[in-house]
Order: sequence, then structure tokens, then C-alpha cells
Amino acid sequence: MDRKIVMRRIADIRKELLHLNHDICVMDSMDLERYPENYEVVSTEAGLRAERIACRLRSLIYASTNVDKTEYLARAAKAQGIEIHCEDGIMEITMPRLLPKKRTRRSNLFLLDPLQALLKQYSEEKLLPYFRKCVVCICHVYDCELPDWCLLDYDNVQQKQILDMIALYVMEDDSGLLCDVYHTTEFGEKDGTNLFIMEQDQFIGWLRKRKKTGKNVSDS
Repeated sequence: MDRKIVMRRIADIRKELLHLNHDICVMDSMDLERYPENYEVVSTEAGLRAERIACRLRSLIYASTNVDKTEYLARAAKAQGIEIHCEDGIMEITMPRLLPKKRTRRSNLFLLDPLQALLKQYSEEKLLPYFRKCVVCICHVYDCELPDWCLLDYDNVQQKQILDMIALYVMEDDSGLLCDVYHTTEFGEKDGTNLFIMEQDQFIGWLRKRKKTGKNVSDS
């Protein structure tokens, strides 16, 4: 890539970083109890801006270096804390907490591209389960120190593209005819999203066992 183009892209990223720093400073000085809605707007914008910065850096790396895209994205998945585990016919995918639906296409790529790379890598190294009729339980994990107003309604969280991506590798179809989707909310040490995919006849036993662990699981 031409050096002038590289420098211009770097300059654009630096501008975004300045805006991100400003957003974080505003978050730091804002009264959460008095202005929770304003804090939500500013913090969401900061999160989306950070995702755009990450995606622009990725694009710059692909265009200006010899780094393999698939290899980089698999490493990005690990950096984000995305993990895949399969045990007793149940597939578990751990990832960052899903953001609200109000987002840009570029911010979608922040999570989807690494997830796809990790699914591809896992399928090449190990045998993935395959489900014709299944249940997907999406556990939204919130930091236990957060106030209740930080919890999002289930229908305000983007999940469709995540399910579409996973379905390509382990499901016949994620339509309502073959796939039941349940949501739960849990409190933990940090924010995150845990997806569990299983055969339909495994779900009731799995849910009973999970409730016995003492986790705060809401009714679906």
C-alpha cells in the first residue's frame, strides 16, 4: 500500500482516538445516578467508536502487512475472550456481552469476524456437533457491581447475526421450526455472553442443573 494512504488512515484513526478519549472523560465526570440515560448514550457511543477503531486497524494491517487475515482474526477472538467448548453433546460459546441493536455494520464485524475465524479453526481441529432440532440458551452475564438499570431488555440486544453465523457451522437451520431460543440473565464478576446449544431433550435437565449451581438465572 502507498505510504501516503497508510499515513492518511493512521491520521483518521488518531482522530477517532481523540474522540474516544473525550467520550471516556465525559463518562468519568458524569453523575450516573442523576443522568443514567445520558450516560447510556455516551458510553454506547464510546463502545461503538472503539469497535470502529479496532476494525479500521484490522483493515490497515491486512492492507499494509503480510499478516494472514484468518490467523489474525483467530488471535483477535482469543484476545476478546471468545471461547468454544463442547461436552456431552452441548456446545458452549463464550464471548463479550452483546451490545444494543443500535450499531453500525462495521461494529458488527468487530465480533462476527473473529467468531467466524474461531469456529472455522475449531471445526478443522476438532469435530463440531451438528443439530437438526436444537435449543439455544443465551445467558446475558452482567457485572454484579452494576446497577439494575444497566440491564437491557432481551429484544433490544442484537442476536440474529450471531445465531446466523453459528448456524452455518452446527445447525441445519436457526428458524423457529428447528431452533428454540431462550434468554436468561446472570450476574458474575464481569460482563459477557454465554451461548449454549443442545438437543431439545437435553434442555430441561441442563436448566435444572444450572439453577442448582446458584447462578441467578431468570425465567425464559
